[in-house]
Amino acid sequence: MHVQEWLETVPAVAVYALVGLVIGLESLGIPLPGEIILVSSALLASQHGEIDPVVLGASATAGAIIGDSIGYAIGRKGGRPLLAWLGNKFPKHFSEGHIATAERSFEKWGMWAVFFGRFVALLRIFAGPLAGVLRMPYWKFLIANILGGILWAGGTTAVIYYVGIVAESWLKRFSWLGLVAAVLVGLTSMLVLKRKAKKTNQNLEATGAPTP
Repeated sequence: MHVQEWLETVPAVAVYALVGLVIGLESLGIPLPGEIILVSSALLASQHGEIDPVVLGASATAGAIIGDSIGYAIGRKGGRPLLAWLGNKFPKHFSEGHIATAERSFEKWGMWAVFFGRFVALLRIFAGPLAGVLRMPYWKFLIANILGGILWAGGTTAVIYYVGIVAESWLKRFSWLGLVAAVLVGLTSMLVLKRKAKKTNQNLEATGAPTP
């Protein structure tokens, strides 16, 4: 079942809690599809009035900020052994190569790696724990964490919500155009394939090869 179809069966309050929890766990350092859940929920909010986009955005933002903060605390306490343990548990996400890439980003950008890490799938799960492991001053981390969380979670919710509203309105108004376009594409594809098949058979006959 598609994520959005599944979310339609969940009460609005549960959707807010689910979005906050999944994004929080992802920000904490656990590889989860936080962005997919957020985008699907925002799109669902644009099509159904039961889900309030403001509450949804606030839940996502809170989950992002709190999750990252917990990840920072765990990373600061666990240090390098924590990264090694995560590498054993999640080798696909916490491989040595990925950790090295994230560390280079932190060395180059500092607190901005936490901020921009929100918008990069790889850095999103690394930002909190790695900032703690590398002993980034907490006030720098907190500023970048809050700003990044608001802009990514709140901004994504707002953009997807309004895009969903515009797209639904456009499709309702021009649904017949979409139908005509789909028919034309289908006919064109069929004619092209038939022409290619005919040409292939002619070439095979010319060379004396058996036709399929």
